[in-house]
Amino acid sequence: MPTTPAPQIAVIGAGPGGLTCARVLQRHGIGVTVYDRDASADARNQGGTLDLHADSGQIALQEAGLLDDFHTLARPEGQAMRMLTRHGEVLVDYRPTDEEDAAPEIDRGQLRTLLANSLTPGTVRWGHTLTSATPRPAGTHRLTFDNGVTRDVDLVIGADGAWSRVRPLVSAVTPVHTGVTFLEARFERVDTEHPAVAELVGDGQVFATGDHKGLIGQRSSNQQVRAYIALRDADRYRAAGIDLDDTEAVRAALLRAFAGWDERLLVLITDNDGPYVNRPLFVLPAPHTWSHTPGVTLLGDAAHLMTPLGGNGANFAMLDGCELALALGRHDTLDEAVTAYERTMLPRAAAAGDGAAALERLLGPGDRSRADVPDFAKDKERYRQGATAYRSR
Repeated sequence: MPTTPAPQIAVIGAGPGGLTCARVLQRHGIGVTVYDRDASADARNQGGTLDLHADSGQIALQEAGLLDDFHTLARPEGQAMRMLTRHGEVLVDYRPTDEEDAAPEIDRGQLRTLLANSLTPGTVRWGHTLTSATPRPAGTHRLTFDNGVTRDVDLVIGADGAWSRVRPLVSAVTPVHTGVTFLEARFERVDTEHPAVAELVGDGQVFATGDHKGLIGQRSSNQQVRAYIALRDADRYRAAGIDLDDTEAVRAALLRAFAGWDERLLVLITDNDGPYVNRPLFVLPAPHTWSHTPGVTLLGDAAHLMTPLGGNGANFAMLDGCELALALGRHDTLDEAVTAYERTMLPRAAAAGDGAAALERLLGPGDRSRADVPDFAKDKERYRQGATAYRSR
């Protein structure tokens, strides 16, 4: 890309995808500014843990020059996975080998800090909430933020998640609710304070599903576990007059909903530290495409919002950011680069789908059987083969 005059590139959103894009751009000598509404990288809890796949997230980190740093922080043992019936029957108990590195886990906050700290100081403008992006002549856009700052840019990259303020520039599509809500419960110091939770979850994750419901436990670092209590039509609790901020009332309602489930599983409902957090699951119906629009593009959840099943969301966002940055470094014009990026990204996202069908299967009627269990070893081999194929292109 020509360096004179240098194009003005803005990334909206300092999540994994936006930060990866900025890091790879800077490694190729391309200037970029990232805007995020958070006051700082650690201004709020970033959530649980992510498994970074060898064929996507790890490729992005390699291009960002951060793969070794990632492996220093990552937890390979976190790839362990147990799946149970609602009656406690073990359907699968997958334990990774010591050498397994196809999808190690890392805390979301650790990943964000790693990426943010890799950027040139001042790259991320914290405390900037985008209020509007207005088309200007020759494919430029005027960005206006809630603090009164305005900036005209040659390319605006929407990495601002499910409710993107940039997406309306290219698409009128908005997220739709899957009908499933996760109520998040947190557990601190599990090894000492919640031994039953620690035993149930182990080093990685545990899934127990049946009768349109599910209990999911996921270990993070520092003896933390997050549980996700999956329900259909969770709004019926509000309709029944239950305040989701009333922890005891919610707990009682959940125990009624999960009556008959194995007692060993119910600790994910009864023993949490602090209140439940409402996490309704939304998707962008797949395939989500748009006509190429000069001066703007999307990545990650802004482009292809999926359910968390399969762990593709953050991985695809990081690969999107990496590929967009590489395209900007390889092509002569912004328009050529964005066109090339969208030509690859949109079909990949369409092929992956929105995950709603998998969610439907996981939270279907009756009990799960071994026939419903994914082949985790096969998935890991697919990630490895995909990485090899990607790097040989």
